[in-house]
Amino acid sequence: MIRSIRSILTAAAVLAATAAHAQDKGSVNPAPLPPLADTSAAAAAKELFARKPTPAPLDARAIGTYVRGCLAGAVALPVNGKTWQVMRLSRNRNWGHPDLIRFLERLAEKAPKVAGWPGLLVGDIAQPRGGPTLSGHTSHQIGLDADIWLTPMPQRDLSRQEREEMSATMVVAADRKDVDPAVWKPGHTAVIKAAAQDATVERIFVNAAIKKALCREAGADRHWLHKVRPWWGHDYHFHVRMRCPSDNPDCHGQPPAPESDGCGSELTWWFSDGVLHPKPQPPTPPRPPLKMADLPAACRQVLAAP
Repeated sequence: MIRSIRSILTAAAVLAATAAHAQDKGSVNPAPLPPLADTSAAAAAKELFARKPTPAPLDARAIGTYVRGCLAGAVALPVNGKTWQVMRLSRNRNWGHPDLIRFLERLAEKAPKVAGWPGLLVGDIAQPRGGPTLSGHTSHQIGLDADIWLTPMPQRDLSRQEREEMSATMVVAADRKDVDPAVWKPGHTAVIKAAAQDATVERIFVNAAIKKALCREAGADRHWLHKVRPWWGHDYHFHVRMRCPSDNPDCHGQPPAPESDGCGSELTWWFSDGVLHPKPQPPTPPRPPLKMADLPAACRQVLAAP
C-alpha cells in the first residue's frame, strides 16, 4: 500500500493525540458544561452531544457510521462488574449499543479463564447518545466501539480517584519495534484472541508492535488474526469495533477485514524508517468540527428526545 508522507503524518498526529488524551486524568468532581447559545444545525455536534447526560429513550439503534453518527436507546455498562471495572467515570462514556454491552460482559467473563486475569478495565465506549466527543476520538460515535486497557483488572475495587488518575500500562518497547518483554505476557494475547473470535466483532485495532507479537505467538490457529489491524497509538489498550446489528438499517459499517492474517509485507511497512521516524512536515490546519447538519437526519431526533 502506497501512502504519502503527509498522510502518514496527519494520521499519526491524530492518533497520537487520541492516545495521549485517553491517558489524561479525569476529575472526581467534574464541572458541568455551560449552556450553549447556538443549538442549531450549524452548531458543533460535539458540543451538543456532550451536554446530553442520559440516553435517548428510543429503540436501540446505531445510526450512521463509526465516525459520523449517533446512538439511540443506549445501555450503560455498569461501572462495576464481577469481572470488569469502568475507568474515567467523569467522561460519562460507558454507554453503548446493547450488542456491544453484551459483548463486553461476555469477554470480561472469559478473561479469568483464558488469561488468568481477574477481569478487564474498560475505557471509553460512547456518550449516552453517541455522536462526536469533545476530545479524544474520531470514532466511538454509534455505540459500537470500545477501548479495553491492556492492564489486568486488580483483585480489588479501584477507588474513584484511581479510576480518574491511574494510567494504563504501556506494552510497546521504547523503540516502537516490538512489545516490551518485561510487560507483555501470554494473557495479553489470550484476551485479544478471545475478543477477535467473537462473531459480532468486525475489527480490533492495536499498535503494530502488538500485531507483530500476536503474529509470532498465534501458533497454528491463525484465522482470528485477520480481524486484528495495526493502527497508530493503541499501545496501552486495544480498540474493539462491532459490526452493525442486522436489524439496524441506518447503521453503515465498513467492508470486512481481508481474510489474510496480516502478518506479511503489510505489517513490515509499519516498521519502515519513514513510518517510525517520519521527517517533519509543515503543519496542516485542523479539520472543522462536525456540525449537526453533517450527521444523519435521524440524529436530530436522538438529540431532541427527552
